[in-house]
Amino acid sequence: MIRLAVGAGAWLAPRLTAKAFLLDMDANPQAPYLGRLFGARDVALGYGTMTSSGPALRKWLTAGLACDVADTLAAVAGGRDGSLTRLQTVLLLAPAITGVGMGLVALKGQGGGSAAGAGV
Repeated sequence: MIRLAVGAGAWLAPRLTAKAFLLDMDANPQAPYLGRLFGARDVALGYGTMTSSGPALRKWLTAGLACDVADTLAAVAGGRDGSLTRLQTVLLLAPAITGVGMGLVALKGQGGGSAAGAGV
């Protein structure tokens, strides 16, 4: 539900969502487009996870985990290359790392054990 809500918010109101992370959408007129790409991805992942079960659910959870790991690495990269401030990096890392943790817990609940066992 969280992923679905965040994705819908990012798609419907990309500027407002970006402001929550202190991102400057006004400096780049194409940024709302990028926000909507992120939003669509999270809506699809959320919907797929909520409407599947068994092996299909495991695949959706694994895909979500992969995206959350990529989001975590993107925040770290942005912090390291200076495109994100320290505060922005922390604000973006928090939900990404939380998503990784929740994904691992969900996969373990599916009998996955570890990320390696999940095929990630």
